[in-house]
Amino acid sequence: MSQSGKRLCLVMNLGWFWGQMITVYGCGGAMVSGTIPSYTVLRHTARTAGVMVWGAIPFDSRSTLIVMRGTLTGQRYVDDILRPHVGPFLNGLPGAIFQQDNARPHTARVAEDFLRHFQTLPWPARSPDLSPIEHVWDQLKRQMPSCHSVHDLDLAVQDLWAHLPKGNIRCLINSMTDRVAARIAAGGGPTRY
Repeated sequence: MSQSGKRLCLVMNLGWFWGQMITVYGCGGAMVSGTIPSYTVLRHTARTAGVMVWGAIPFDSRSTLIVMRGTLTGQRYVDDILRPHVGPFLNGLPGAIFQQDNARPHTARVAEDFLRHFQTLPWPARSPDLSPIEHVWDQLKRQMPSCHSVHDLDLAVQDLWAHLPKGNIRCLINSMTDRVAARIAAGGGPTRY
């Protein structure tokens, strides 16, 4: 099949809402078959259906999983996640240290102002190996069934989150001391985590 003159759109397979799996479609909706020349640069040009989720994992439990659609700004992060969910959740866990990555909504001034009332763990740049929840997202992603609608995707991720074994969470949290020590030993470089 000749690819010349065809505009390609990449569409995310709804079974993997973290964007790891893509399917190549012609913009008319037909599946492109055959090989695509190595010099072809594919880029995403169509909106994708999916959900964005937020969750937290303290030692022996999990937060409510928040499912969102749309763009997450710093203000929306405070209004939709931090104020209604994180604040009350942390207030119920005396001595808790809140950890998050350096995503733009997390580092927005409005979010940092809100979190001044709580103890937070400083976060080095480009350090997903330090975050236990990254392993949870990976586990959920691998267990995600194929979904044919955003509604099915929403239900599936909520179910997987609700059945996440507490033993897995405890193991990940217990590994934090070793994760930090490994990061220091690696001089800030990658670790086995």
